[in-house]
This record gives sequence, C-alpha cells and structure tokens, in this order.
Amino acid sequence: MKKKNNHTFFSKVLLFVMITVMTGFLSSCSEDIDESNLYTFTGETIEDYLANRDDKYSNFNYILTRIGYDKILSAYGTYTCFAPNNEAVTKYVDSLYQDMSNADLPHNGMTGQGLEGLTDSLCRDIALFHLLYSEVMGVDMNNGMTIATMLGRDINTSIDSISGQIVLNNYSLVTTMDNELENGVLHEIDHVITRSNNLMAGEISKHEEFSLFTQALSVTGLIDSLNLQERGGLITPKKFCNKAQSGKIFIPKVCKYGYTIFAETDEVLKANGINSLDDLFEFAKKTYANSADANGWYDYYRNNGIKVSTERDYQNAANVLNMFVRYHILKYSVPYNKMFYTYSQSQKAPVYEYLETMLPYTLMKMSRVNSKPLLNRWVTNSTLTDRMAEMASDNITTVMREGIEVGKDNIQSLNGYIHPINGMLVYDFNVPHGVLNERMRFDDSSLLPELMSSGLRCKSPAEVKAENGGTFDSFGGNGNMRLPENFCEYLKVYNGDNTEIYYLGGQDCGWANYQGDEILNLGTYDFALRLPPVPDGTYELRMGYSANGNRGMLQFYLGRTNVVSSMQALDIPLDMRVVPKDEKSADGTVIIPDAVTGWSLYTNYEDLGVESDANMRNLGYMRGPMCFYYGSTISRGYAGDLRRIITRQQFEQGDYWLRFKTVLPNNTNTEFHLDYIEFCPENVYNNSQYLEDMY
Repeated sequence: MKKKNNHTFFSKVLLFVMITVMTGFLSSCSEDIDESNLYTFTGETIEDYLANRDDKYSNFNYILTRIGYDKILSAYGTYTCFAPNNEAVTKYVDSLYQDMSNADLPHNGMTGQGLEGLTDSLCRDIALFHLLYSEVMGVDMNNGMTIATMLGRDINTSIDSISGQIVLNNYSLVTTMDNELENGVLHEIDHVITRSNNLMAGEISKHEEFSLFTQALSVTGLIDSLNLQERGGLITPKKFCNKAQSGKIFIPKVCKYGYTIFAETDEVLKANGINSLDDLFEFAKKTYANSADANGWYDYYRNNGIKVSTERDYQNAANVLNMFVRYHILKYSVPYNKMFYTYSQSQKAPVYEYLETMLPYTLMKMSRVNSKPLLNRWVTNSTLTDRMAEMASDNITTVMREGIEVGKDNIQSLNGYIHPINGMLVYDFNVPHGVLNERMRFDDSSLLPELMSSGLRCKSPAEVKAENGGTFDSFGGNGNMRLPENFCEYLKVYNGDNTEIYYLGGQDCGWANYQGDEILNLGTYDFALRLPPVPDGTYELRMGYSANGNRGMLQFYLGRTNVVSSMQALDIPLDMRVVPKDEKSADGTVIIPDAVTGWSLYTNYEDLGVESDANMRNLGYMRGPMCFYYGSTISRGYAGDLRRIITRQQFEQGDYWLRFKTVLPNNTNTEFHLDYIEFCPENVYNNSQYLEDMY
C-alpha cells in the first residue's frame, strides 16, 4: 500500500485555499480547464501516479488528456480512479473499431483504428466511467456495492468466484488495490469497465438465456414501453427557509427513469415444462384466467369490471400473457446491491422490501434470507407473536413458500437492470392472501420511484457533497438535498415553493430513522403522497416519524385521487413537536405515562409494555419498532420515535392519496417529518390469539 507523504504546514494552508478555488470548477465538470486554479503537490497525485508509470498507463492517460481530465486529477480533491492497464485499453479500443453491429454508427463512430481514432465523446465516456467523485477503498467493495461514477452511470462490484478478487460489472478484475495518493485512491484493473449503451429492449435481446421471456416481451408490446431515460423541465426552487442555504443545497437537475426486470431463464422455464411461447401462454392462462372472477384474487380488475382475456390478443393489458410479463417489471431501477437498505438495523429484525410492479396496483415482496434476496417468500403469522416481545416463535410460523431467488448477474442496460430468477414469478391467490397478509412497512423513499432510478435513495453525505461540487448545506446533515416540486410523480405539491421538499439520505448521521433516510418538508407545507397499493381489506394506516421541538402540526386528509376536493379530513391534527415524557409517582412505585401519547419506557414493565401498548393505541399512537436503533437505543425505547395511527378503514386495491397540511400557516420554519408508512391488516392488529410483534 502506498503511503501518503507528509506536508508542511504551508502546504496544508495552500490545500485548504484550493478547496474553495476548485469547488466551482469541479461542480461544472467543464472541459475548458482553467490551469490557474490548479495546485501542484509535492507528493503523487492520481495523475502523477499514472504519468510516472507510462509503461503501464500511457493509453488510459492519453484518454484522460484528450478531455482535460489529467488536469483535474492533478488538482486537489478526493477521487477514485479505476485505471485499466495499457493492454486492457488497447484490446477495448480495438473491439470498438471492429464493432459493426450498428449500421448507423459503424466502428462506434471512430475515425480510425487505435487511440487516435477515438472521438472526444468516446474518450469522455470511457474516462468518466472509471472515475468517482469520492474515495472508495477495497474494503468498501468486498461485500458488493453499487457506485455512481462521474459519467452518471453505475458500477457494480462483486467477488469473482474463481480468483476471489473484486470484479467490476462482472468483467473487470481489480488487480492492485488501494494505492493511496494525495487526492484519492487508484485501483488497477485488467479490463476497461464495460457499460451497455442499450436500452432495456436491446440489452435483454442480447442475452440468449432469456430468449423465451424476450419473445413474450415482444409479442405483448411491453418491450417497446421500456424506453424512457430521463426528463428535464424541473421547477427550480426559488424560496428557501432560513434553515437551508440556497447556494449550497444539492438540487437534482435531471430526473431519471428506470426499469427492473426479473426474468426466468430458458433453463428455468424448461424445468417447469415450458419450451415455447405457446407453452408460456398456456401457463399464464392457467394462472390468471380466473383471477378477476367473483371469487378471484386480483381485486383491482374485479372491482373495476376488467375482463381477463385468454385469447391471443397479447397486447391487451388484460391478456393473461401480458399480465404474466407485467408482474415481472418494476418502473424503477434496482441494482442487486441496492435491493435492501439496513442502516442501523437490528440484526434480529427481518429484512424486506415491497415492490410495485407494472401489473396495475400489484406488489411483490422481497425478503433477505441467509444473504439471498427471495421474491414472494410466504411465511404464516410472519408479523404476529406468541411472546411478550420479539418476533413470532417457530411454533406459530410455517414457511409455505421458500421464495424465488434473484441471481447476482446484475445485467445493466442504459436505463435499468435485468435480474435472472430461479422460479416462476406469478401474482396468484397466495400473494395477496398469504405473502402480503401481514404488517407491511414501506420506507419513505421506496414510495418514490424517481429517487431509486436517479440513484438518490440513501445517498451518503460524501456522495452528495461530491456531486454538489464539494460543498453542502449543514442543515440536516451533509447528505440532504432539495427536490424540485415536480420531481416525483407520486408527490403532489399544492402551494408551490411554500412547500420545500427535502430528502435526507441519512447514512452515517445516526438519526432515529428506519433505513436511515427521511423526507423532511419545510414551510407552510401542503402536499399529498400516493400510498402504496394494497390488496382489498381492512387496514390500520400508520405513519412513522421522529418528534422534536422543531416539528410542526398538521392535518391528515385521505382521498382516491390527489384532487383536494376529493379528500376527507382524518382524525384530529398531529402535533409532531410533542416528545413524550413518562414520570413516576412520588414513592417511585407507579409509572405515569405521557398524557398525550401514552408513551412510557417499555422496559419498566414486567410484560415489556404489552398492556401499555394497548393504552397508547387507544390514544392513536404506537411506540417505534424494535427493528432499528437511535444510536445504541432501540427505537421502541426512544421517546422521540413514534407511530401515529392515521385511520382504520377498508381499502380497495388502487389509488389512495394521503395529504399533509400544516395547521400553523404563520410559522414558515416548521418541519414535517416522514420516515415510513405502515399498512397493518385487521387480522394482525386485532388478532384474538396472538399479538402483533414489536418489530
């Protein structure tokens, strides 16, 4: 490992000055380099390291120099460089020139063979796909991670099964790690990191192992619906409360679209007796033909009188084959390494996500079991318990379905991911009545597809700072960002800039938040959030939040659309400023719970708070769950972490919008805080035999 050189005090002062000078330069990513802003270090920078080893890296350095990034990598900053050796670059450039697959762009646009034949555009794409704005060490990549590059595209890391070395995008081995330099770290790799410039349709068509699934995508016409990449036209925020600094806050300039496909390989289909498109159609017919009948389980189609077609009209959205394919597709991009978020999570707690598919208003569940992601794993009584605390004991749970494992291949297209699965994925009777018949908890960011497709979900402070040109707004921690009011389709703002929408990634911040992140709105806020679609049933709708004196007071409204006139007020306003306090009687023998919420420390009771839980519920509140921590304190034991029971009522599978409106219109600095949403079915919260578990 290469050690960093020591600097004199004077050098350190110069470095500090250069941070300020370089900030605007780096944030603009300008190709026109202002050399007066650069500082030459006495030790090796990343550029020095490359230039001083010309026999190894001259080809890659040529590419960097063509677009001026040799200057950037000579300057102050904190970067990561994945440097392919000369042989790797030569082999890759030759492959680009020999590629004639695109008749409209032969040779990938190269003007000749060799490095000199590369266009500036190709040089830029190659260079920026090997550079990061922040420092990533080998230990960070060991367990698999998804890394945002300067190109705005992701690199996925994994461990090569043969060599045991770190591999990037399933292709490029890291041969030398952790060369620590003055302005970051350099890792040598044996191949140029591959990236696909195909959209989802083009990428899946390249993979013969999905030939039958690709046929189904094609005949249903769904293959042509996966082409969106990004949209501009975002409304630039103009108004900022005094808690946030408009010149420093990170504001996304582009909203990205994305898709995820979970696809059975031909081998998996064959193992299930499916060898042709006709076979797959017959399978889909058996699965979905009766799903919307009077006794069917697809509530949305049944409730709206939509007739399922078993004819060959494959492009009909209600055709059985079309339904089969739609249930495999998400309208947001999810890499393998970001299928779960477990920041500050208890090791005892189950890890899961609920994913909305392109089959209208349907969900699938993804569970992590023994480090494997499994789709639609079904466990009876999964959120009930026969104990005073913790999860259900084994004698009341039965694994009815092991779940379908998602492969690690991480096939990446320009606008999404394709993941192989090892079983038949269907929305059958047992999904709404078994898999989803439990308390369902949705992290705030999982409700907003754009946060995931744009790579913003749970973004670390270092990543946000780097992407924001090396600066940040100290409000809410380094990892916060301001979202334009029209950034998210499922978040409707009613009063323009008076509702300031912030998303805080929360990683490394130690907040009392499930998965670490939160949505925080400031101002005289008035907005609505589309709720996740759940199967028909009576549910308790809850919101998890963190109370403190900076919060505001709000009224909830619920409606089937986001039109204000269609919404009805729910319950009395919630005062999020109230942080519960319990007391003891003068003789210390009686615990006096908080008068407003009923909260008291659960460990003070022999039954671990079971009886007092019921008292809190009567007041419309619940303690936080036992699945995550605030520092070293479990959320259930932290007074500031609460769940508000918003309503108990019948929900139908379809659209519901929850509106949040401040009742303190004269206070422009109050905060609205959202951590997660829960839907809890009646047979869980009102079970006559078991208790809802504390997780």
